Amino acid sequence: MNPRHPADAHDVIEVRGARENNLAGIDLDIPKRRLTVFTGVSGSGKSSLVFGTVAAESQRLINETYSAFVQGFMPPVGRPEVDALRNLSAAIVVDQERMGANSRSTVGTATDAHTMLRIIFSRIGVPHVGTSTAFSFNSAEGMCQRCEGLGRVSDIDVDQLVDRDLSLDEGAITVPNFTVGSWYWQNIVESGFVPRDVPLRDLTPEQWEDFLHKPATKIKLGGMNTNYEGLVVKVRRLYLSKDVESLQPHIRAFVERAVRFAACPDCGGTRLNAAALSAKINGRNIADCAAMQISDLAEFVRKLDDPSVAPLVATLSATLDSMVEVGLGYLSLDRESGTLSGGEAQRVKMVRHLGSSLTDVTYVFDEPTVGLHPHDIQRMNGLLLRLRDKGNTVLVVEHKPETIEIADHVVDLGPGAGTAGGRICYTGDVAGLRASDTLTGRHLDHRAALRERVRRPAGHLPIRGASQHNLKNVDVDIPLGVLTVVTGVAGSGKSSLIHGSLPGRDGVVVVDQSAIRGSRRSNPATYTGLLDPVRTAFAKANGVKAALFSANSEGACPNCKGIGLVYTDLAMMAGVATVCEECEGRRFTAEVLKYKLRGKDISQVLAMSVAEARDFFTTGQARAILDRMCDVGLGYLSLGQPLTTLSGGERQRLKLAIRMADKGTVYVLDEPTTGLHLADVDQLLALLDRLVDDGNTVIVIEHHQAVMAHADWIIDLGPGAGHDGGRVVFTGTPRDLVTTADTLTAQHLRDYLG
Repeated sequence: MNPRHPADAHDVIEVRGARENNLAGIDLDIPKRRLTVFTGVSGSGKSSLVFGTVAAESQRLINETYSAFVQGFMPPVGRPEVDALRNLSAAIVVDQERMGANSRSTVGTATDAHTMLRIIFSRIGVPHVGTSTAFSFNSAEGMCQRCEGLGRVSDIDVDQLVDRDLSLDEGAITVPNFTVGSWYWQNIVESGFVPRDVPLRDLTPEQWEDFLHKPATKIKLGGMNTNYEGLVVKVRRLYLSKDVESLQPHIRAFVERAVRFAACPDCGGTRLNAAALSAKINGRNIADCAAMQISDLAEFVRKLDDPSVAPLVATLSATLDSMVEVGLGYLSLDRESGTLSGGEAQRVKMVRHLGSSLTDVTYVFDEPTVGLHPHDIQRMNGLLLRLRDKGNTVLVVEHKPETIEIADHVVDLGPGAGTAGGRICYTGDVAGLRASDTLTGRHLDHRAALRERVRRPAGHLPIRGASQHNLKNVDVDIPLGVLTVVTGVAGSGKSSLIHGSLPGRDGVVVVDQSAIRGSRRSNPATYTGLLDPVRTAFAKANGVKAALFSANSEGACPNCKGIGLVYTDLAMMAGVATVCEECEGRRFTAEVLKYKLRGKDISQVLAMSVAEARDFFTTGQARAILDRMCDVGLGYLSLGQPLTTLSGGERQRLKLAIRMADKGTVYVLDEPTTGLHLADVDQLLALLDRLVDDGNTVIVIEHHQAVMAHADWIIDLGPGAGHDGGRVVFTGTPRDLVTTADTLTAQHLRDYLG
């Protein structure tokens, strides 16, 4: 479709004087009811413009339409730094945020597919059981009573709680916070139910039962009334009733050791009671349907021909087909939402919006191609175009040329990152972008070539009989001392093969995109160890203690405790952060900020980008760490930016920067091109080469054809996804793949190389 020019002023979103983050007061018209792709290097200002300005203001204005009472329960949203925004429509952000770890949320409940399935079963399931709530594991009517609709029961391994050879006085309890002398320990010892000086294995059966399982009982302790609970009862209440992710790291590690989850024996893990499971359609109950691969369930649903459910069947079929179309056909409706990757979560949300009756809204996507094989990207593009054709404005932040190609309109930001970015380099159609001399325009048709000579392996890392998830007893040898790329469509078994077989082996370092354990206090400077030499340099220059220059120690602003923000906890909503009025977000006391290093105070140094700091610290350990961060393409990050604000790709590159000093290592990387501009992919390839040339082995799970072409060895899984995948369909050099193989990967790599 040719980009049509807006007929009048109301057909464009007018942005005037946008200055959010690094945006340099830009003016821009974004055509409505078109597909606009925003391009530019990481840190150029794409997200600040699309998410931080357009989407943020749209959502703020919608919030203002609610009554003052309702707004009282909503986190206040600040007005973006922009002179004017006109002709906005309601914005729906479809991002890569994980879908939360609520174990009651599944792919089925998140897409409404399970709701439609429940209504179909309530109407034509035999025997008739009741209304659709009788098939819901989140309602008292349908849930299994034993596991309360969770599908699993927890069992505590007592030997992870105690050492049976010791007495209580000798420290028999090994649970965190139960050490000898602690309040919890005193509660048990002085209760009178358990002798304190007898090894646990010599307790009578009655004492053992009281020690572990006695329900809450009133006792007097030090003249105070309090409750005594058995150790297992107390551990369940203190640690198991909370979301595991919210626990402190040492307690989380204990819980993961001590608790075993097993399928509920009453419902067999289906979450439902016997009545709900008794109703069947064509020999299958609702749990059988929810456990089927979505591509198979789509076939099953299509064959339902009862006229009383015809409209429902049509809607459910369309939803399931859309999921197959975006490469999610290998999932099942009973898969927990919290186990999806960021890319999978974004595609599940996308399917939910496709089925929506809303039109003329603005959909905002953040790299929707993450985790997708080139084969799946074509189908994803089709969905973006369908959303546009329903009369919506679609804004996409994206780096992949396949998606840039389908844009009606392109906005290219840059020319660089951070302070070197934030300006409009080009706006117009794709042909104009190609002809422009911008970094994106020059790289749009850039292709990495096959290697002239591939490296010879120095040995092999064998994987034998891999059968995790959909893998079909896979045997494969991974060559050592070379760059190996593992590829295949989404759901073909790549992660199961690599992450299921290699972590834990000697010398294997997994560098993935998972969240970095730590709080909002952590930032690139603390995480990489850069802050230590920086604090030492400040201390030496000013003749004071280094501890003053830590926002987690003596120098911290007392009002915000060194975070720079004050968090207000709203009981019903997510907490709200406001800039600390006392230090104005600088995190340190006024006294600490008087101390300078070459004219800069500590908060000014933490506000520098990695690239700026590299020019400021020219020698020593600080320079070495900053060099490695620039090598992995993070030169634009600010040293004091909270780790919670980094994307998955940025987190992975930061972890890699830390581990790069190791030698003779097997590195496992998972989609390292995520979030990288076309021009930065070349820099990544050079970095991977350097790691291999330094004597390391690099194994990359990747969909980007430039990385495939650059590899020494390719392991291709497939041929399809889910139960249609799980086999190795090719191993060999990239040249052999394009000349001899007929897999989906081979076809797309041939097209890429032209």
